[in-house]
Amino acid sequence: MKRFFILTIALIQLCDFALAQKNITIKGVAENGVGRKVELYKLADQISQREVLLDSFRISDDKRFDLRCWSNYPLMVTLQIENYSQSFYVEPGRDYEIIIPPFNWNVDEDRNVFFDPEPLPLLFQNIPSNDINLLIDSIDRVIADFIEDNLFYFDQKFKPSSYFFDSLIETVNRLCPDTTNEFVNRYKTYQLAEMKYNMRFDSRKNLINRFIRNHPILYYDENYMSLFTSLYANSISKGTKDISVYRLSHWVNNLDLDTYIDSVGMDPLLRHEQIRELAVLQALNESYYNYKYYDNEMVVKMIEKLASRTKFPEHKILAKNIIESFTISSEEQEGGDNLSYVLPDVEKKLVSLDSLRGKWVYMAFVRVNDPNSLSEIETMAHFKERVCRPEYNAEFVSIVCDREFQKMFHFLKNSRRVNHYDWTWLHFNGDYDLLRHFRITTYPWFVLIDPDGNIYSDITPAPSTGFLLNAPWLRKSAEDTQRSGLFNR
Repeated sequence: MKRFFILTIALIQLCDFALAQKNITIKGVAENGVGRKVELYKLADQISQREVLLDSFRISDDKRFDLRCWSNYPLMVTLQIENYSQSFYVEPGRDYEIIIPPFNWNVDEDRNVFFDPEPLPLLFQNIPSNDINLLIDSIDRVIADFIEDNLFYFDQKFKPSSYFFDSLIETVNRLCPDTTNEFVNRYKTYQLAEMKYNMRFDSRKNLINRFIRNHPILYYDENYMSLFTSLYANSISKGTKDISVYRLSHWVNNLDLDTYIDSVGMDPLLRHEQIRELAVLQALNESYYNYKYYDNEMVVKMIEKLASRTKFPEHKILAKNIIESFTISSEEQEGGDNLSYVLPDVEKKLVSLDSLRGKWVYMAFVRVNDPNSLSEIETMAHFKERVCRPEYNAEFVSIVCDREFQKMFHFLKNSRRVNHYDWTWLHFNGDYDLLRHFRITTYPWFVLIDPDGNIYSDITPAPSTGFLLNAPWLRKSAEDTQRSGLFNR
C-alpha cells in the first residue's frame, strides 16, 4: 500500500511537471468545425524553416478546442485546420481565447488555396490593448499605407527615392513610438532595416555593421534572425569576390571544413568567429539545394562535422534542425509509411494500401468534378484496356479528394463509362495528413511507389504525357524477358 502511495505521488508530480512545461494556452470555439482537427505549428528556426507540430486537438461536439505549448519568448505560431491557416504571436504565460466564426470549408473545391490562400478567420477575445499582435499590426498598417500612398517612389521599375524611405521611417516612429515591449521594438527596427536592404536603399555592409557586427546574436528572436538570413543570403554558397563556387564546392565535397571556414573568414564582415560559423551554416543549408555544384550527401556530412566541433551550443541545435529538414522528406518517403493508410472504397469497405506492397503503385489524386482530372482518368482507362498486362506487376489507384464521398459514389455508379475505370478507387476520407504526406497541392497529382513501398517519384508525369508507355514497370518487365531467354534459363 505504501509503495502504491509513493508511485501515485510520483505520477502526480510527473503530471504537474508536464503541465508546467505548457505555459501558453489557446482555447477556442469553431462555430461549424465539429470533428475537424486543429493543429498548432511553429518554425524550428529561421534558417532550416522546419515546421514543428506543437499540439493538435479534434474539435469536440460542443465546438471547443484546447491547444497548449511552451515558450520563454514571444513566438509566431500557425493555427491550421485542413487547408486553411492563420499565423499570430503568442507570449509566455498568456491564455488566448479564439472564436472561429462560421466558415466555408469548401473553398478549396472552387479554387486552389495553395496558390491563392484563404486565411482562417480568427477572432481574439479579451486581449489587452498592448497585445503584441495589435502593436505589430499597427506597424504593418502604417508601413503599408505609406507605401500605397507613395507607390511611385518605391517602384523598382523606376528609380526609388531614399528620401521617401527616410520619410517612411520617420512616419513609423512617430505613429508607432517605442513601447515597453522590446520584442515589438525590435520588430519595427529589423523590419525597416530588412525593407531598406531589399529595396536597395542601403548596402549590405552598412546594415551588417549597424545591426550585426559587435552586437549579441539573438538566436531566440525571429526578427533578428530574419534580418540576419536576409543579409547573408547567398553571400557564401554561390561564391564570393575572393572565392569561386568551384573552390567552395571542392572543399565541401572533400569535407575540408578548416579551409572552408578559414577562407570564408577573409571577408571583413565574417571575421567574428560566431557570426562566421552561423553564416556558414546558412550557406551549407543553401548549398544542399544547389545540385549543380554541391553533392547533397557531402553537404550533410559537412554540417555534421561542424556540429561536432563547434563550441556554440546554439549552432549544434541549428545544425540538427537543418539536417532534419533535409532528411524528413526522404524519411517520409522510405519504408512502410507510404502504404500505411486505410481508406474506404466506393462500397465504404476499408482498403489498406499496404495490401498493394510488392507492386508498382501508380497513385492518382483526383477530383471527379475537375475537367483535368477527368481527362487523365480517360487516358488511364485507355492504357488499362489496351496496354497494361498482368506481368507488368503494376496497380492503378485513384484517390478521390472531393470532400463529399457521394461525389465519388455517383461518379462510379452512374457514369456510362464506369466499366472502363477498372482499377482501385478510394476516397481520401478527410485525411489531410495523407495529402500533406504526399505534398498534394493541385489536382490531378500523380505519385509512383515502387514494390518496396518507397516513393519512386513524388511528382510523376501524368498519363497524357505518355509516361505510361515507358513506365519503370515496363522497363523492368523487358529486362526480365531478356533474362528468361534461351541462354539465360
